[in-house]
Amino acid sequence: MLIFLAFVVLSCKNDDSFSIEPETTEDPDSTDDSNSGEDEDTAAVFDGSTDFINPDLVFDSYILVNDANSNRAFLIDKNANLLFEWPLGNNIGNDVFLLPDNRLLAILEADTPLITFGGKGGKIQFIQKDGTIDWNFDYSTEDYITHHDVELLPNGNVIALVWERMPIQEAIVNGSVHNRDLYTEAIIEIDPKTDQIVWEWHSWDHLVQDYDDTKENFGIISDNPQLINFNYTQQQEDGDIMHSNGIAYDEVNDLIFMSVNFFHEVWVIDHSTNTMEATSSTGGNYEKGGDLVYRFGNPTAYNNSMGDRLFYNNHFPNLIDTEVSGQKNMLIFVNNMNNTEQSVVYELQFPNIFELLPNTNNEPEIVWSFTDPELYSPKVSGAVTLPNGNRLITEGDFGFWEVTEGGEVVWKLSSEGFFWRGYHYNKDAPEIEALGF
Repeated sequence: MLIFLAFVVLSCKNDDSFSIEPETTEDPDSTDDSNSGEDEDTAAVFDGSTDFINPDLVFDSYILVNDANSNRAFLIDKNANLLFEWPLGNNIGNDVFLLPDNRLLAILEADTPLITFGGKGGKIQFIQKDGTIDWNFDYSTEDYITHHDVELLPNGNVIALVWERMPIQEAIVNGSVHNRDLYTEAIIEIDPKTDQIVWEWHSWDHLVQDYDDTKENFGIISDNPQLINFNYTQQQEDGDIMHSNGIAYDEVNDLIFMSVNFFHEVWVIDHSTNTMEATSSTGGNYEKGGDLVYRFGNPTAYNNSMGDRLFYNNHFPNLIDTEVSGQKNMLIFVNNMNNTEQSVVYELQFPNIFELLPNTNNEPEIVWSFTDPELYSPKVSGAVTLPNGNRLITEGDFGFWEVTEGGEVVWKLSSEGFFWRGYHYNKDAPEIEALGF
């Protein structure tokens, strides 16, 4: 396993160091009628400090910034110029990204959320650039709430993560060691045209426990890697025992990848099932129903002695296309590399056929990685690829890094904030052109 250790020398400290100017003739810190609607005296700003270590290798593009600290979603260039900001009616529930028609798809906080773990949401919206809400979907009660991440499917539907409350009596029946209500994970698919939930998957349908043979779901955990160890996380005072934080959709194979932070894993779920099959262990393209098709990152989560543990808290399971037809790799941000208070970004390559076998090394291959003594964020964060092969890394409590495939740091941006993710957009991307740049 190769890990790049980059010791960065910061060579410059001003925006003028980069020769490529933003493609706008107006003050990027100003707003107009197409932006947030604020007057000139209260126009939004972004205070970021840029370091161009090797300007010749920096890819000139835009970044959509999700700042959970100030509940803002805005577009900047590599000079840290604020180009555009979307007005949001509610606090962000973490994920906000730009669609080709210039609308945002955003998960926002409900007006009065009753489940209040970090990353809470409860409201999903399509938002035009002037703040007009084209679609609003509320999913927030004391029993469930959408949270953290959403994804637009090719058919126009939206999938979202959900926390679901399992009352203490039901948790005990299912073999829980926790003497309290629990909150487990689910995924729902909503049709925005009808507001109907057209598909759903629930983790509580796919549990195993070896704590009490008189209760439901009893079995040998190591013999059932397709099931979720109900008692893997213990002593969670708030009942949040899984804490998923990201989803990615593989259109070619009709699979959903879900980052599960407290299990230090990614779970792979068959989306080709119908809702009834998703509650079972049969059906779908992989004939596993809603059981896990694949999982990786932490073999100890299912008592597997084979394979090396890769993840200690993980964010943003970002699928990327490769030159091999139909093959997808994944970039993922591991917050705490081997419990060293240093983060790492991995690019992982999956096997051509997903197999999840007991007592077998089921981990994917690491084909690229980057770390640095100064790269550490215990929460949020992520990475995306750029067209020139560079990687744009979001360090949640710092800002952004751009590194080459060879591990050279070529650009950094620091700012006060809590950055969920940074999404890359080419300057001529349809999303940007639709904004009128």
